[in-house]
Amino acid sequence: MACESCSVRRSDPSDLNMLLVVDVGNTNTVLGVFARTAKVTPDHAASKDEAGHYELLVANWRVATISTQTVDEYGVLFRNLFSMDRLEANGIHGIVISSVVPPLDSTLRQVCERYFNIKPLFVGPGIKTGMPVLYENPAEVGADRIVNSVAAFEKYGGPIVSVDFGTATTFDCVTVKGEYQGGVICPGIGISADALFGRTARLPRVDIRKPAKIIGTNTVASLQSGLYYGYLGLVDGIIELLLQEMGSQTRVVATGGLASLIGGGSKYIKHIDELLTLDGLRIIWERNVAAKPGREMQASAAAESARPPKGSPTSKRRS
Repeated sequence: MACESCSVRRSDPSDLNMLLVVDVGNTNTVLGVFARTAKVTPDHAASKDEAGHYELLVANWRVATISTQTVDEYGVLFRNLFSMDRLEANGIHGIVISSVVPPLDSTLRQVCERYFNIKPLFVGPGIKTGMPVLYENPAEVGADRIVNSVAAFEKYGGPIVSVDFGTATTFDCVTVKGEYQGGVICPGIGISADALFGRTARLPRVDIRKPAKIIGTNTVASLQSGLYYGYLGLVDGIIELLLQEMGSQTRVVATGGLASLIGGGSKYIKHIDELLTLDGLRIIWERNVAAKPGREMQASAAAESARPPKGSPTSKRRS
C-alpha cells in the first residue's frame, strides 16, 4: 500500500536521491523509499549529491512474503510498486534489508544487484547499529528487533519498550542509556486465531477486530471478543510486568500490522508508529555510511557507471 501521508509528487522522480529499505518478515514484507533532504541556507543552494539525511518517506508498501518467488518475480514486483508511485529505480542510491527469512536473503541480494545495480546492506553481525546488545548471545536477536529498538530509542528516548505486532508479537526493551536489554516473544494474534480455528470443527473463521461490546450475543461476536480482549489482556499484562522491572517512566511504542488495532485499546501503549521499522533501517544505514566516509559516493558512482544508457536495449528490458 502506498504511503497515504505522502502528498508530495515530483515532475521528474529520477532527479531524487533515494534510499530503499526492506523489512522481510515471516508473513509480510514492508518496503519504504526515503528521499534525501539536504540542509539549505538562504545564501547557499545545495547540490543534488550534497550531504543530507534520508528523512522524507515518499512511498511505502506491504506485500506478502513468498519464499518461493524467483529473483525475476521479485524484481518485477519491485518495479511495479515503483511505477505505481511514479518512482524511478535509477534514483535508488542505497538499499538496506532486515530479514528473518534466511532462504530469501540470497534472492533479495540478487534482486538488488540485477534490478538496481546496488549491493544491499543486510542488518546482522558486524553492522554498526549504535546500540550495545546485552543479550547473552547477541547473535540470537532477530534483526527486526534490533532495528525497532534503534528507532524507538532514537525517536522517543529511553527507557522504552517497542511492541511489534507481527507473526509473533515481540516486546523489546531498551535502557535509559540506549542498551538493548532483552525482551519477550509470544505468538501473534493471527497464530492464536489460526490455532483456535484449526482445532475446533464447528467454530467459523472470523475477522480479527474490536467488537462493539465485550459480551457476544452470537458465535462470531463471541469469537471476536475473545480474540481481541484476550490478546489485549496478554499484551497489557506483559507490559505491566515490564514496567515494574524497568520503571514507571518507561515509554511504550507499538508497531506492526496490527499496532493500531491492539495498541489503540491498551492502557500502556502511548505511541503507535506503524513505520518504526522503516525508520530504524534508515537510521542504521546512515550510521554505517557515516562510519565509512566516501562509501555512499563510491557506491553511487559504481551503480551509475554500471547502469546502461537510457534508451539502450538493456535499459528497455529492465524498465
